[in-house]
Amino acid sequence: MTVDELLARARARLRRLHPHEAIDAIGRGAVLVDIRADSQRQRDGLIPDAVVIPRNVLEWRCDPCSPAREARVCECDGPLILVCDEGYQSSLAAASLQELGRRDATDLVGGFQAWRAQGLPVESASRTGRDPLGRAPLSRRAGRSRRRPGRRCEARA
Repeated sequence: MTVDELLARARARLRRLHPHEAIDAIGRGAVLVDIRADSQRQRDGLIPDAVVIPRNVLEWRCDPCSPAREARVCECDGPLILVCDEGYQSSLAAASLQELGRRDATDLVGGFQAWRAQGLPVESASRTGRDPLGRAPLSRRAGRSRRRPGRRCEARA
C-alpha cells in the first residue's frame, strides 16, 4: 500500500469539513484540535479556542481511559475536528481516532492554510497569553469542559 492509498482509505471514512462548515460545527459543540508542529504555530499563529495537542501524543490525549487525557477533548459534547497545516496529516490522525472509538472525529479540508485563506480568525502565537501548548491560561480553562455522555472509561481486563 502507498501513502496515497492510505490517505484515500482514511478520508473515505471521514465527513471532512470545509472552514465555514467547521465554524458552524463549533457553534454546535464541536472542538477544534490543532495538531500542527510548534514551529508552524509560531510561524502562522493559532486558531482562537482550538485545543493544541501535538500529533505524537494525540491518541493518549483523546482516550478517555488515558491518565494523559485532555478533558476538553474527552468530555466535549460534539465532534472533534482536527487541523494540521494543509489537511493531510489530520486525515490520517482522524482515522486513527475513529479506530480508538471516537467515531465523530474528522478533519478540516485544506487545514490551517485553508482556514487562514478564508479570512477566519487567527491569533498571533506570541500574543495569546497561552501556555506552550497553545491552551488558554488555567483561569480561563477551568470549568469549560462538560462530561460527554457514553464516553466513560470502563475497566480493561
